[in-house]
Amino acid sequence: MGDPGKTDGVEHRFRGWTRPGPVPPARPDIVVEEGETLDWLCGHTKLFQYERGHRFSVDDVLCAWFATTHAPRVDRALDLGSGIGSVAMSVAWRLPGAQLATIEAQEISIRLARKSIAKNGVEDRVHPYLGDLRDADLLARVKAAHGPFDLVTGSPPYWPVGTALAAAHPQAVPARLEVRGDVGDYARAAESVLAPGGVFACVHQASQHERVMLALRGAGLAVLFVRMVCFREGVSAAESGISLYVAARAGDVPRAFAEGRPGKPHQESDLVLRRRDGGVHASYAAIRLTYGFPPGDADPDER
Repeated sequence: MGDPGKTDGVEHRFRGWTRPGPVPPARPDIVVEEGETLDWLCGHTKLFQYERGHRFSVDDVLCAWFATTHAPRVDRALDLGSGIGSVAMSVAWRLPGAQLATIEAQEISIRLARKSIAKNGVEDRVHPYLGDLRDADLLARVKAAHGPFDLVTGSPPYWPVGTALAAAHPQAVPARLEVRGDVGDYARAAESVLAPGGVFACVHQASQHERVMLALRGAGLAVLFVRMVCFREGVSAAESGISLYVAARAGDVPRAFAEGRPGKPHQESDLVLRRRDGGVHASYAAIRLTYGFPPGDADPDER
């Protein structure tokens, strides 16, 4: 997923598979500029990225997949700290009837997101806002204009400042380090704009699971679903992996969920991305198909 790869000579084909979903209108006026790349995200959707800046990862794509799989019904969605738009554009592709808003603090990132929105022909339903997700006034304005939201997503930075190395490119630093808020800030922002019965979905480092659970509950949310993602078979998520969460307002769910009683939230089976030999694991292959990518390893004559 997210692998640009080589097409079979026409963009609707990849490794012998036909890409699903609508084909965006031609926009020859929106081009790749120096220092940028244009990469496949899902179906026919492509995303502008800086060649040496922050680039989307499987974390973003799985966050969007988990969110859209577990949200009961979505007319309006919001992505917090949206960066270059990878989570939001994935949600838009998977929920073609939904209206989306995004909030991103870095002009350098939202510039690329706006290019991707236009390139993919979704300006009428994906609306980017420049600003800090901790700004209560901004959240109120976005909620008044579009919400409240049935689904809020977020891919917060994983590490407190000083606990991990900063990224080489300044654009990527806030995506890695908590310079503009942590998972708790994302959760509080989500809680303030959720519609009744709406959900907040996020992704984080699996080794910080307990910290994330405390942050979500501290924001007045009840965790409904959790899934650990192991990058390689035989290596636990806590050693090297991420974790996916879906939560709702505590007042919207039964007391057992709100209080986090044993067995609540529902702990789904671990998702494994790669087999021991490096090939695509069957559990991840099924998810790849839902994004319009071949489910596993290509046959030798299709590489």
